[in-house]
Amino acid sequence: MSPPRLTGALRSFSTVSKQEDVTLQLCDLKAKRLKRQELFAREGLTWPKVVQFFTEHLEKRKKQATSQELRCILQAAKQIVGTDYGQDTIESAAVFLFKTFHNKDQVGHEETRAIKQMFGPFPASAAEAASSAVGRLVAQIGESQVEAFIQTQTSHKPLDHGATFGRNITFSFDTYMLDTQDTLPWEEEPGEGRGLDFNSFLSNHVSGRGNDGEGVLQVGALAQSTADGSILRREVEKYLSGGNMVSSSAEELCASLFEMLASTKSDDELQNELFELLGPEGFEMISTLLQRRPDIVDSLLSAPSDGKFSYTPGVESAKPVYGCQVTIQSEQERQMMKLYRREEKRERKRERRGEDGDPPEPSFHFDPKELRLQREQALLTARRSPVLGRQRDYERIHYPHVYDAYAEASKTSAFIGGSKMLLPEGIQRENNKLFEQVDIPPNEPMPIGFQEKPVYISELDEIGQLVFKGMKRLNRIQSIVFETAYNTNENLLICAPTGAGKTNIAMLTVLHEIRQHLQPGGVIRKDQFKIVYVAPMKALAAEMTNYFSKRLEPLGIAVKELTGDMQLSKGEILRTQMLVTTPEKWDVVTRKSVGDVALSQLVRLLILDEVHLLHEDRGPVLESLVARTLRQVESTQSMIRILGLSATLPNYLDVASFLHVNPYIGLFFFDSRFRPVPLGQTFVGIKTTNKIQQLHDMDEVCYDKVLKQIKAGHQVMVFVHARNSTVRTAMSLIEMAKNRGESSFFQPDHGPDYGQCDKQNLLCWLDSSR
Repeated sequence: MSPPRLTGALRSFSTVSKQEDVTLQLCDLKAKRLKRQELFAREGLTWPKVVQFFTEHLEKRKKQATSQELRCILQAAKQIVGTDYGQDTIESAAVFLFKTFHNKDQVGHEETRAIKQMFGPFPASAAEAASSAVGRLVAQIGESQVEAFIQTQTSHKPLDHGATFGRNITFSFDTYMLDTQDTLPWEEEPGEGRGLDFNSFLSNHVSGRGNDGEGVLQVGALAQSTADGSILRREVEKYLSGGNMVSSSAEELCASLFEMLASTKSDDELQNELFELLGPEGFEMISTLLQRRPDIVDSLLSAPSDGKFSYTPGVESAKPVYGCQVTIQSEQERQMMKLYRREEKRERKRERRGEDGDPPEPSFHFDPKELRLQREQALLTARRSPVLGRQRDYERIHYPHVYDAYAEASKTSAFIGGSKMLLPEGIQRENNKLFEQVDIPPNEPMPIGFQEKPVYISELDEIGQLVFKGMKRLNRIQSIVFETAYNTNENLLICAPTGAGKTNIAMLTVLHEIRQHLQPGGVIRKDQFKIVYVAPMKALAAEMTNYFSKRLEPLGIAVKELTGDMQLSKGEILRTQMLVTTPEKWDVVTRKSVGDVALSQLVRLLILDEVHLLHEDRGPVLESLVARTLRQVESTQSMIRILGLSATLPNYLDVASFLHVNPYIGLFFFDSRFRPVPLGQTFVGIKTTNKIQQLHDMDEVCYDKVLKQIKAGHQVMVFVHARNSTVRTAMSLIEMAKNRGESSFFQPDHGPDYGQCDKQNLLCWLDSSR
């Protein structure tokens, strides 16, 4: 393989090698989206068009009643659609109701069926109210005129959905961020007369610019420039006349204020700085300057002139500028020259004040020898610097047990250079008139490292073999965590995908705690420790209680559930070694100051399941549990081990720091490459922009996807955005199955236990209906 060429590396950061296709006209993505939105807005009947139609064709005395009827239709549409959707969806539903009832006297069977097919179950009173309101509106204008209006709006040609949206598009985005240390454009010019000096601007544009014949100023432009520029001078004189800032002259304050106004800072940042400089007495002045900031800056920076900048007498003339010249400077040289120019400006200001009679301040001089030494040192440093001038430090600390593909990709040169992220290879696309679908295949599993060795149950001690009886070996993730979880007291944070076996990792930490209280002869001191497992929900707590009870039964360890539904007496708590509880219940237990102090002091292991709930509404409860546990460790100098179990989270380092986990020992992060069952992803995008039609198309696509999985013998779970959408979506799926004659695919098999289960469900329903 030949080594990479330097020119290729340089071209990757530029547009030199970009190939342009002159045969096709490129379309910007943003412009094409706007054009498409305008096209959809012009097509079809919309609610604003309905409102405009009735407003134009009715008299003024009837407009108030018309507005009331239109609001009644919108209210009915809101009741039918629901409150979880936006205003666009409600207006689209109102248009659907208007088109449905404009030639009907009452809500008939066909209208009910059409509304039910579009929205699902709906209140009949809302449909009656919409029908009555539409009828009253049509009666005022005439059915024939309304019918002609609807036909005119819906007679447009249907949009061509066959063309693929996304072909021949130029993605316009900025690849690089501007360097915060870059100087202003006028500071990079070789002439020093173009700096941010208020006096120099006034002298350049107001004084003798009209001496030569070519540089005569226009009177109107000059008057406008000086008028805008005099705002600053007038406000400064007014401020100083009030006895404020006696130590500064008007010229100095004008120069300082002009430099601040011409900076790149926002108005909010500049307001704070101006208030610190001028104090509360200059509040009105600050308001005026910020309001007229663009006029003041533009008038002084772009005042009419002959296109040339005058130089201050006594300053060395600028060097001639030749075309196509290249100046190579290091970052240190650029900053040094910037400092040099700034000091030269200050020196000229001091000289001018000395000529006016003021005592000169101590001058700042540069030693040529020192400058030469600094330049030589900068050149020596540049030899070891990268070829590209943009230096970035993307060094990440490598943690031994963190398997994060995104973090590894972010360290590559393409990611740092701002290259576009692409979809993986092997994707499949489907594009039709209804939707566009992208199928992303599952990730390849993580290659097995040479240090990874599976842990077999036969290699464990007697306690481990009793608990994991029936298992041959631990899975891959459990084998990686085994040494730290089973043989150390380190706090742990395990971030792994769902179904990766995090519960067995919690069991390893439980066995480690039991082994620490094991006496010679195989006797376990059960009264010296307590283990607390915090589950996020009561149902999960009951499931974990059943699981740990069966596993720990050979060791004689008692596991009890402590939730709001399962109360335990003090005697039962003392006879229990492991408690499975919820965050709220354990928070109440540990808040008590007297009753349960002995219980909290016996806790030696705290297992927090689903730690990523820190970001949810119940996060503060988990935070208080961890903070109270850490405070107990510090105050009593006792050992309480914390184990956090979570799905993959992006800020695992922050959570590890919060749980006092050593990231080099106890932090374990496994991304999707460690899933026991690889996960594929399918994205489906509905094409229509009509909100009501979107709901209908989404239900239809959802039904097709569900039926495909059911026919393949899989189970399906459908998630929706709102609670009331659950019933609507279910009724829509049932209606589609009946209409297509495919209800048999959704009926369960009548096995030997079907009758017994059906009888139990009937009894439960009768009991709940009493």
